[in-house]
Amino acid sequence: MQTLWFILVAFMLTMYVLLDGFDLGAGIIHLFAARNNTERRMILRAIGPVWDGNEVWLIAAGGTLFFAFPVLYAASFSGFYLPLIIVLWLLMLRGVAIELRSHLQDPTWASFWDGVFFVGSALLTIFFGAALANVIRGVSLDSNGTFFAPLWTNFNPYSNNPGILDWYTILVGIMAVATLTMHGSNYIAVKTVDPLNTRTRFIARNAWIATIVLTILVSIATFTVQPAVAPSFITRPWEFIFPLIALVGLAGIGFFHFRHADLAAFFSSCTFIVGMLASAAASLYPMVLPARNTAYSLTIQNASGSVYGQTVGFVWWIIGILLACIYFIFTYKLFWGKVPAFKAKTEEGY
Repeated sequence: MQTLWFILVAFMLTMYVLLDGFDLGAGIIHLFAARNNTERRMILRAIGPVWDGNEVWLIAAGGTLFFAFPVLYAASFSGFYLPLIIVLWLLMLRGVAIELRSHLQDPTWASFWDGVFFVGSALLTIFFGAALANVIRGVSLDSNGTFFAPLWTNFNPYSNNPGILDWYTILVGIMAVATLTMHGSNYIAVKTVDPLNTRTRFIARNAWIATIVLTILVSIATFTVQPAVAPSFITRPWEFIFPLIALVGLAGIGFFHFRHADLAAFFSSCTFIVGMLASAAASLYPMVLPARNTAYSLTIQNASGSVYGQTVGFVWWIIGILLACIYFIFTYKLFWGKVPAFKAKTEEGY
């Protein structure tokens, strides 16, 4: 049950990155890809019916940790208290920006909320990337399984008391921005027509190149920052399938871009993200939160709840996930297709 819940939590977090990831990417590019209010409304309408539903996967993953790995839940939510509060505010500001932008037909009002949407999306992406990097790098857990991570200390990921931000976590955060910019651009290219489609393709190609470079740098840095990664691949050679999946996805993005196959390029970016996140999860297993002192690391054994709780939770998880999947299939099918240009000045909403 412990291994099963490790896989399920990783699955839900991956689904969040895949789905809300293109929302965040759309927020990052919408000030640059769109040249006028009509095009910005098109980008918002492309994500409008699904953006809030996509965040359900993050909530579900957090709720699942509560009964599947309660020790991890307690340690991470207290230790990462400051960045979690920052993420909460950014999520609220981003949602408010989407909802309030069209409430007044005023260019200054719209521009202000466009800026909030961009800043919220960009900073969220950086913080989510830094959060993943903190988990990979490890935190200063003590013998009681507690820690507190300041926003930064000496920017040295090798120290015994690292902060949320150091050169490694910032590097991963920048890679997250490049990856989700590429991912969001691919999605907007699927949903729009020229000239917005052409500009988003151009952004996606440049973000793809940046992602290739940053993937190489982050991979090298990860092997030096977290010593457990290399032995994991040596003792479990089957893990190499996940970097291979990521490599296939990364190659597919470029291949399909040059053939203007937007949908295939989008699914290729999904493949790349799945491969990268699966590689990170598999290389850390059975750890769920490494410590700088490896003796204090949280694993699926010492961080898990009771077998009874995990078993009952699995039954309800199946019911909940089936309902969620039905909702998502219905919503995406209903709103699939190109987004028409928005012209009516008096209409509110997306």
